[in-house]
Amino acid sequence: MLYGAEKSARPEANLGVVEGFAARLAVLPFDDKAAAHYGQIRAELERKGTPIGPYDLMIAAHARCEGLTLVTHNVREFRRVAGLRVENWMSPGSRSA
Repeated sequence: MLYGAEKSARPEANLGVVEGFAARLAVLPFDDKAAAHYGQIRAELERKGTPIGPYDLMIAAHARCEGLTLVTHNVREFRRVAGLRVENWMSPGSRSA
């Protein structure tokens, strides 16, 4: 989000919006448990020939190790990850919509 704000036409205003949003969130550490899930997921996807991007891998590993539902519009990549709950926030009827 910070990257998007920095690249925008109004970085200062958008950085304020991102910071205000992020201040309401609990930030969980990417710990050894998340790193273990990262290694498992990366190896599995590489074996299948269906890798995903490195940042998406970290996001997926973190969500899966914490037992959280990953809310995204990019379901195509994340659906490849076994054991990861994914919700498309843009889908009609989504709890996030």
